[in-house]
Amino acid sequence: MKTNMYCYMENRNKFTLPSGVPGYADAFETWLDPAHTAVLEIDMHRGHVGEDDRLTLAVPRARERVPAHNRFQAECRSVGIPIIHVQHWQRDGGIDDLNNRKHNRMANWRVLYYLYVEDNELMDEHSWEGTKWLDLITEEEEEDYYVRTKKRLSGFYPTDLEFLLHNLDVHNVVLTGTMTDACVLSTAFDAANRDFRVIVPRDVVGGYSEEAEHGALQVVSLHLGLVVDAPALLAEYFARAGTELPSDLVGIDDINEVTGLLQKTTV
Repeated sequence: MKTNMYCYMENRNKFTLPSGVPGYADAFETWLDPAHTAVLEIDMHRGHVGEDDRLTLAVPRARERVPAHNRFQAECRSVGIPIIHVQHWQRDGGIDDLNNRKHNRMANWRVLYYLYVEDNELMDEHSWEGTKWLDLITEEEEEDYYVRTKKRLSGFYPTDLEFLLHNLDVHNVVLTGTMTDACVLSTAFDAANRDFRVIVPRDVVGGYSEEAEHGALQVVSLHLGLVVDAPALLAEYFARAGTELPSDLVGIDDINEVTGLLQKTTV
């Protein structure tokens, strides 16, 4: 590795990744190779993180970090890492979930959310095709890619994400987006089970709550991938690319220190 790259064990304690150990350390050398990496931004659309007073399924912690997403992903683009926007995208009318004709009808997440999410009739049309709720809130560039057939929590189901990653010759996936404890975690499991190397910048993703977010990152750090700070990850990528890390990202752990946080959405 080109920097003193570290990760978090159980999302608590910094652990410097080993280098120079034949066999074992080689895994982290390839894990952090930007030439075979893509960013998967999950569900950063208006229904979750828009500025409307009422949303279909608001995630205020993810909305706060929209500037962090924009900055992190812009820096990744600058060193040639592709950005893939993965979206929960359902057919209008709800046949994919709310109004499907299966014996158990609604997806598990929807049934469970009705138990504890504030009563909100807008949630019925969450991620429906043709609605404003699918507008992406984060910045997009012409070279970005899109996966728009996600129907459940994982970015891999039922989508062509794996096909796209193979065609991009991607071995490592950096997961950003929302919800850390639902769609990000589910995508991390599916990516790891497909032998993609998983990285989650904990200062970029946003979850249902601080407690739920922490629990999800604990699971990732123990079983699925590297939980890191965005500035440290960018420092390694920039060093690998032979370019200088922007000065405002030097010496900080949390990218939100330089991007700031958006005001939480009122729901």
